[in-house]
Amino acid sequence: MLNYSQMPLNRASNLRKEQQWVAAQINEQSRWLLVNNNHTLFDINNIAVTFLSFSDVSHLALNEAIFLGLDEQQTSHFALDVSKLDEAVLSQLIGDAEFVDIRRFGVQVEIAQGSMAALARGLCYWHATHRFCGRCGSENELVEAGHSRLCSNDGCKHQTFPRTDPAVIMVVTRTFADGVERCLLGRQAIWAPGMYSSLAGFVDPGESLEQAVAREVMEEAGIVVENVKYIASQPWPFPSSIMLGFTAEAVTENIQVDKDELDDAQWFSREELAQFGNWHEKGEHLKLPRADSISRYLIDYWCNLQD
Repeated sequence: MLNYSQMPLNRASNLRKEQQWVAAQINEQSRWLLVNNNHTLFDINNIAVTFLSFSDVSHLALNEAIFLGLDEQQTSHFALDVSKLDEAVLSQLIGDAEFVDIRRFGVQVEIAQGSMAALARGLCYWHATHRFCGRCGSENELVEAGHSRLCSNDGCKHQTFPRTDPAVIMVVTRTFADGVERCLLGRQAIWAPGMYSSLAGFVDPGESLEQAVAREVMEEAGIVVENVKYIASQPWPFPSSIMLGFTAEAVTENIQVDKDELDDAQWFSREELAQFGNWHEKGEHLKLPRADSISRYLIDYWCNLQD
């Protein structure tokens, strides 16, 4: 099961448009998830997302509260960006909890909690980076319980919605003349030493997902592909993407790396991938991508496919 993709709350998309309904949800039963500079409040000892009560946050300005959804008990959950809060006030508010990047704990975080935290992080980031209208430059105001922003200029009133950037990610495979099937993985120079991952890239305007897969593989590794097949998707709000996972079959096998895109790309067999962590190349341990990513999911998916 893919991390960050199992948001358990009812988003109440129609109800959250009504200001009176949203105001009524800010009550004694509501639960609050705090975000500070894109980091989420965590109970480090138990590796769990920390939710505060309404009484914990009632003294704060809640006009920027973002409604996340209702749980099965109809309890409302909100996110609140406290990045501008005074450090002394913030320290008293959070107690022994800490603000950390969700990905620090990866698969250790319970999937439903991680999915709620990912949603909160993504929405807080979007609000922080869309304060002003893209048409007239006037300040935007939070509306629809944090799921939209409205230009404050009466002559404009342009409404914008949270942005999600589609990106394709793919495991490319080919059966070589020796009868061994291999997959194509690449690495960027800025990554941890020895780490190889699935190829990936953003979808261009006017481009289908299948076309994006083929284009990105050609641009990054000089490989022609066919039979592009969708496998799964994963929200990846780090900061604002949706990862769309595919497999594809290579028509060619001679790798030509574009150094502006990748530092290296190689073909690996299932047997070789099984040795990652023990296998050295140029004095470095080779590594697979993080376990909470769709890249790792796709690689594991292919490794588990047997003729």
